[in-house]
Amino acid sequence: MTMSAGWYLRRLSRMGPQEVAGRVGDTVRRRRWRSAPPDCPSVTGARFTAVLPAGTVAAVPPDAAKRLIAEADRLMDGRAEFFGVVRDDLADPDWRRDPKTGRRAPSGYAFDVPYRSEDAVGDIKQIWEPSRHQYLTQLAAAYAISGNERYAERVAEHLRSWWAANPPLRGVHWISGIELGIRLLSWVWIRRLLDGWPGAAGLFEDNPVALNQIWHHQRWLAAFPSRGSSANNHVIAETAGQFAAACAFGWFPSSARWRADALRSLDRHLRGNTYGSGLNRELATEYHGLVLELGLAAVAEADAAGVPVPTSVRLVLLRMTDALAAVVDSRLRPPRQGDADDGHGLIVDGAGTDRWASLLATGDAVFGRLAWWPAVTGTDVRTPLLAALVKPSELSVTRPASRPAHFADAGMTILHGPEEIWCRCDGGPHGFLSIAAHAHADALSVEVRHDGVDVLADPGTYCYHGQPEWRQYFRSTLGHNTLQLDGGDQSVSGGPFLWTRHAQSRVLIADASGEGAARWSAEHDGYQGSVHRRRVELTAESQELRIVDEVRGPRREARLAFHLGPAITADLVGNRAQLTWTRDGEDRSAVLDLPGQLSWQAHRGETGPPLGWYSAGFGRKEPATTLVGTGFTDGTEGFTTLLRFRG
Repeated sequence: MTMSAGWYLRRLSRMGPQEVAGRVGDTVRRRRWRSAPPDCPSVTGARFTAVLPAGTVAAVPPDAAKRLIAEADRLMDGRAEFFGVVRDDLADPDWRRDPKTGRRAPSGYAFDVPYRSEDAVGDIKQIWEPSRHQYLTQLAAAYAISGNERYAERVAEHLRSWWAANPPLRGVHWISGIELGIRLLSWVWIRRLLDGWPGAAGLFEDNPVALNQIWHHQRWLAAFPSRGSSANNHVIAETAGQFAAACAFGWFPSSARWRADALRSLDRHLRGNTYGSGLNRELATEYHGLVLELGLAAVAEADAAGVPVPTSVRLVLLRMTDALAAVVDSRLRPPRQGDADDGHGLIVDGAGTDRWASLLATGDAVFGRLAWWPAVTGTDVRTPLLAALVKPSELSVTRPASRPAHFADAGMTILHGPEEIWCRCDGGPHGFLSIAAHAHADALSVEVRHDGVDVLADPGTYCYHGQPEWRQYFRSTLGHNTLQLDGGDQSVSGGPFLWTRHAQSRVLIADASGEGAARWSAEHDGYQGSVHRRRVELTAESQELRIVDEVRGPRREARLAFHLGPAITADLVGNRAQLTWTRDGEDRSAVLDLPGQLSWQAHRGETGPPLGWYSAGFGRKEPATTLVGTGFTDGTEGFTTLLRFRG
């Protein structure tokens, strides 16, 4: 995907003068570095001191250690999966090759590489992901737990290979700051986890090639921060990685300045990226998890190095953790809202470890759990490692006395019912910052689960680059459980990570703890000349969810979509759908009575255009049933949908 001149004009229109000036300065700096790249200063006497306290590894639960070792053994055999692509080439990686297309990215000056063009580069996400070196943190953790030096030797072999193949400012791995930041964080943890290996110092602090790479990564991040309308989760990853490296690898003349600047930026942007309620402002749940992981890792580095951290940093992370505990369902699954690309801040666990349970376990260890938090029964490796570094601190803050259900600033409301019925209602802002890069056109959408099973599902994300038709579908209004008018989206897209007009929503009623029934109502103005208003009521005794959609304005063509989860089988007759599924070997069912004014049709796995798909993770999709009703609004009578669960 290459960007047109029109895209650049639209993108420029979303920037303020300060951002434009900063980007002009970046362009000048890139040109200067092409002809005269900065040189790494000489370093002598470097030592790594940010080690794990004695006894930390022994605290890792045996089952978590077993999962990690199994994962490490798969990696040693060269096997891994990235974004739905199974690979068997990781024993000796080609760092510039995309296994999906077979293309190899150019190795020229980084800022000349057209990384958005799949024809020229391949799938950039497939190339970038292994070079975050998070699979190497898994191997390093396996060494720390087992003492088996073959894991450490493989890590060293791959790092030396990567450093040789990717000299500073050459190739695709020097283009995006988020990649450099996460890679630095991985290197810090690799060095920490390999500390007992005799070759650790020779791989890092006594290795001029490693020192050159670490310095150039930090120099790059200091020179090219994400700015203005792009200061979302990317800037958190950049500053967290920069700060971690400046703490743990503080061997350079600029280390103290980099550390101080990164901490100031991290503090400012953590607050800027987070609502007072604790939810991430991008309203994309996986980025909430990414930012929380990065923030916790940064605090761990600060405490390991004895660097004071502003109280505001810990308070934001505490609020984020409490918010996560509040929004998960009975199986600890959070909402599927906005973009998701499976991004993690730090990976030291094997397959089968629950990411969200791990984060809540870390929150418990660092901040202490509240009485209303859901129980976490799973185990992980990361929690004892982070908890061993983070120092206890007294935070003067009032935490929620009961489980929050309505997050007014984020416009998110969770309705809870009997039999583990969980319903998310979306009445919040379209997205974060002027471009709302990771937002979907999903105003007033609902997401309904029964005992953790997606019944009315958010279909997910699937892809970012290279497949514009699929990117458009998964972020479209039709791709969500809401109402589409005249075949258009509520918000106007200007590109794959750009929205030029944002629908404005407001919540009218949010009574999540009403006597006998929980109620929610909101409206948005995304359709010019019309207002879409939706009411949702969850009745406890009858296990019924009622959705009423009204459109105030002229007569318009309407399409009302309900996306069913992949586990749901639907038998549609007229305007009634019988829903069935199995959970833990038990048959479950529900009835979905759809508005009779509309003509209903089931769609599944269609490609021309896409309709009827579910993406469980980035790069993966599977057919799922979508029920679409078509007709017209009349400005008076609303569309009523009734979902009734059976015991």
